[in-house]
Order: sequence, then C-alpha cells, then structure tokens
Amino acid sequence: MMSYQSKRELLDTVRARYHKAGRSEKTRILGELVAVTDYHRKYLIQLLNDPSEVRQRRRRHRKRRYTLPVQLALVRVWRTANCICSKRLVPCMEEFVVALERHGELHLEPQTRQLLLQMSPATADRLLHSERGRLKGRGLGTTKPGTLLKQAIPIRTFADWDDKRPGFVEVDLVAHCRDSTGGQYLHTLVLTDVCTGWTECLALPSRGQQTVNEAIQQLRQLLPFPLLGLDSDNGAEFINATMLRYCQREGITLTRSRPYKKNDQAFVEQKNWIVVRQTVGYDRYEGPLAVQHMQALYAVLRLYLNFFQPVRKLISKKRLGSKVTKQYDTAQTPYRRAWNTTEVPIETKIRLEQLYLSLNPAALLRRIHQLQKQLWALAQS
Repeated sequence: MMSYQSKRELLDTVRARYHKAGRSEKTRILGELVAVTDYHRKYLIQLLNDPSEVRQRRRRHRKRRYTLPVQLALVRVWRTANCICSKRLVPCMEEFVVALERHGELHLEPQTRQLLLQMSPATADRLLHSERGRLKGRGLGTTKPGTLLKQAIPIRTFADWDDKRPGFVEVDLVAHCRDSTGGQYLHTLVLTDVCTGWTECLALPSRGQQTVNEAIQQLRQLLPFPLLGLDSDNGAEFINATMLRYCQREGITLTRSRPYKKNDQAFVEQKNWIVVRQTVGYDRYEGPLAVQHMQALYAVLRLYLNFFQPVRKLISKKRLGSKVTKQYDTAQTPYRRAWNTTEVPIETKIRLEQLYLSLNPAALLRRIHQLQKQLWALAQS
C-alpha cells in the first residue's frame, strides 16, 4: 500500500499529462490512478485540477488554560470526595479546598487555586475523564411482612413527604448474608432524613424487634434535629407493637410504605446502595467481632458522609411525551443543609461547626479504607 507522500508525488508527476490529455485519455489515467492509490475518481479529479483547494485540515493549538497543576489538584480533591460526580463536586469545591488546606493536605499556588475554584462541571468532567477510566450482584430480599398492626400504621407514598422541614426520616435494614439467608447474620440499620439527606448507620447482630427499636433510639440521639416522623417498609421488625408504642409515647409520626413499592422509600433505598453496599459490600458477616468492626467503620463514615459528601435535591420534574426533564438544586452537604434550616437550634449549629472545622476529609477517607480492610478480613467464606 502506497504511503500518503508517495501518492502525492505520483499525482504531481501525472498532473501535467492529465491536463494535456483528451477525454478518453483522462478516463484511462483516472482508472489507473484509482487502482494504484485507492482514491475515489471524483477526489482524484479534484486533486489533479486544483490541489490547493484540497488541504489537510490543520489542528489549531490553543494555549492550555487548565494546566497540569490544576488537573492534579482537581484529581486530589476529587479522590478526597470519594470520586463523586462533577455536578456534586464543583458547587462544594471551595469547601473541600479550604478543609484540605486547613489540615495541610493541599498546597496550591494562587493562580492554580483560582482556576480550580472557577472551574465548571463540564470542564471538571473533561479533565477527570482519564482518571475515571482507571477506576474500574444483586442482594437477597429479607423483608418478612408484619401483618398484625398494618391497619394501625398509615401508608405514606413517595409523594406525601413534606421535605421542607428536617426530622422526617426513612429507615430500612440491609442484610449482610451473602447468598444465603440461613442462620444468624449482621444487618445494617440505615436512617436518612428526607430534607437534609443526613444519614446514620448502625450495625446490628440480628433483626429482632427489640434490637431494632433500641437501635432507632440510639440513632435518634445522633441526629442534629428532633425526630418527627419515621417511615419504614412493611417488615415485622418495624411493624410491631413495640415500635408503635414507642412512637406514640415520643410523639413521632409512624408510617409505612406500600408493599412492593420501593420507590415509596426512594431516599433510604438510595443510601442502601451508595452508603452500605459500596462501603461494606455483599459478603456475609457474623458474630460480635464483626459487629464491633462494622460499627467502628460506620462511626467514621457518618462524619465523612454528612460533612463532606454533597447531595442534590430534586426541585421539579416535567414530562413531555416519553421525555422526562428533571431539575435539581445546587449540591450541598447534609451539614450545610441542616445549618441553613431554622429547626436546628443555634447551640447545635455551633457544635456542628466546631466539629466540622476539626475534621480532615482526607484523613477520614484514609481511615475508612483502613477499617474496610479490617472488616473484609472477617467476611465468612
């Protein structure tokens, strides 16, 4: 096969003879050139008649605005944020940069810092494309329906939440049983606030009614706002007399989702995957030692999630035929969303701010990875 340069030299040699030739001779010359160069006849005619019009497109080289130091700084912040999407990362970029600089994890030149903070989500996606390329089951359902008190606990659907006020939470259990539900194994109780996205997790040795009730009381003390409403699925660990009496005594609104309608608990179902499955996985865990290690992991994870993992809230959803257009608000961490509400007391806000200033997101993420390895070593084969 001829090279590009050889083809051009051949055309330069034939061009003068082609221009002097008659109609039949030009046809013969074109036939020979098509066989030799593998070019189309029309393209050859254009090259032979006026080669100046067929120019190879030259690539324009602009001066690179976001240089290598900016890209490296972005990758550092992105990895500290646990590789979240750019639409969540960029609105909170300044918070991450300030926190990392405060604890000596990041040192930026003024110009690099300025470019990093003014970067758009699209630019961040472009600069992170190669890094994302380097990052390269379905669980069993264990909910057993509780039928005795269904009539006493009202149903709440996905459209019934008043998400303007913190304190109304969804709660669910995640089983750590691998591919068998036999025997006794660990569970994770996940509690998510609808308004702020504040999430708490607790490792449980079993799914007994009393164990779940005590765990909810324990998680209630960790919330920065009063617990006003509790919504669960139809599992017997939540739909029972113990839970009903506790909520009635404490003035907590107890509701349940519709059977087989997971979208009614969309907020906590999302956290089951993003928080529990991506952190702990699908392995089987048993015994008090596994409970201890898993809870140590969740104690660090709650700080990282609620103070350094921004979330976006759906504002509106419009359907036009088969196309659904969704509009989200600006990404904020659950800590910032709780801070901006009037329901959180000023004393609690001050305490949260002091805790936030003392936290190093990079150190938290390193500790999470260390605790993950210790926990995974206890997985049952």
